[in-house]
Amino acid sequence: MFPALYEIRKATTRQFTTFDPATKSKTVRIMPGEPPRTIVKSDKPGMISRMWLTFPGWFWRHWDTQAENDTSTLKKLIIRIYWDGESEPSVECPIGDFFGIGHCEFRHFVSRYIGMSSGGFYSYFLMPYNQVRIELENLHESVPLDVFFNANYEEYDELPKDSGRFHCLFRTARLGGTDPLPLVDIQGRGHYIGCCLSMQGEDLNYLSYLEAPEYMFIDTEDREHPTIVGTGLEDYFNGGWYFRDGEFNGELHGVPLKDTLRSMISMYRFHEHDAIAFDKNLSISFVNPWEAKHLKPYWYSSTAYWYQDRAAPLPEKLPVDKLMSMYRRRDTDHQSYP
Repeated sequence: MFPALYEIRKATTRQFTTFDPATKSKTVRIMPGEPPRTIVKSDKPGMISRMWLTFPGWFWRHWDTQAENDTSTLKKLIIRIYWDGESEPSVECPIGDFFGIGHCEFRHFVSRYIGMSSGGFYSYFLMPYNQVRIELENLHESVPLDVFFNANYEEYDELPKDSGRFHCLFRTARLGGTDPLPLVDIQGRGHYIGCCLSMQGEDLNYLSYLEAPEYMFIDTEDREHPTIVGTGLEDYFNGGWYFRDGEFNGELHGVPLKDTLRSMISMYRFHEHDAIAFDKNLSISFVNPWEAKHLKPYWYSSTAYWYQDRAAPLPEKLPVDKLMSMYRRRDTDHQSYP
């Protein structure tokens, strides 16, 4: 844990950056179809304390009015983070989802740990490592992405005792009204610290998917009797009555996007003192108790964040073929996706 602000730090402070002092270039260009590009690499123990990036392509560029722009770049720029020389990433996620919204939309909102801040994307998750490698991949069909990136970190001779490794799992799918929404299934020891969840009903003016409470199974293979069960999906995110007062953002929970007409919502919640500890395994899903006749299909896109006692491979690979499986996007409602 970092010391209090008044305590003198015993560390070497540095920053990873895409700025090249020799060429004066601020960005690294990530081309469509090229192999993943490594933008950070270090073999010294350290801890990332802040990560920030931005890139054009999801908004109209006044300096290049002929440039192609597509909000799906928020879904198709992928970040992967590898800890301690592992060959599999512990973080693998579209940029938009990692920073809080999975609908191919940017909304200005700020929380304690992540946010979309007036054109930038930031994270204050602490990320300890003995080794680190961060890469970006552009899965868009045609738009090159010029990425500005900075990450503040401290170097140590050795990490503080019991430093866990940060993990982020992305999932997305279309589901039937009664289908459980599977957030995460983890094997190992650690603690879960929260999630971001974007949802969209197939029909307009539909939010009944918010009736689904959380089911948490901690250190058990029994999937019939949850260790923790809630009262509703918006209740888990500290809201009520389908978030009747609309969009808001707080330090540990919020709703940066709600559009009832389009049946769309994005929510986040972070756990601090209420982090969910597990020694063997953890499974979390949201299950709607309503009868099937009252429920309709919906789409979801989620990120789950946790710390584990070691760098562990994610339980699933990135579902590249499902990234654009949402029903509709703003200003492109005539389009359909497979």
